[in-house]
Amino acid sequence: MSDDRKDVYPIGKKNPNLPFHPAVRAGDYIFVSGQVAKDANGNMIHGTIEEETAGTIESIKRILAEDGATLADVVRVTTYLEDTRDFSRYNKIFTEYFKEAALARTTIEARAVISTKIEMDAIVYKPRRA
Repeated sequence: MSDDRKDVYPIGKKNPNLPFHPAVRAGDYIFVSGQVAKDANGNMIHGTIEEETAGTIESIKRILAEDGATLADVVRVTTYLEDTRDFSRYNKIFTEYFKEAALARTTIEARAVISTKIEMDAIVYKPRRA
């Protein structure tokens, strides 16, 4: 890695079959790759939209914790819902996790390339400690 990118590093364990990391820190920002509902062991969680939404956000929480960040540091979320008829149910769970959040959000109807009802990515602002 060149000196001009010393502020950039991966977060989380990279899947050897995929060409990206769960997240990347770039200066004071953390960019979280699209996440789906997984348990702490990395096993997919399949269930209701509520269960998959909670599992997806918990996946993001675990990744952020690896670099000392929390959901309170999230400033941007993009959510991909398989079916927009699930929007109100997803939004209820999302609101429970981000009650006091100051964030921007976009929700899009799109099918994921794997079998899941929801996928989310996030941008986090968490200044690095000196």
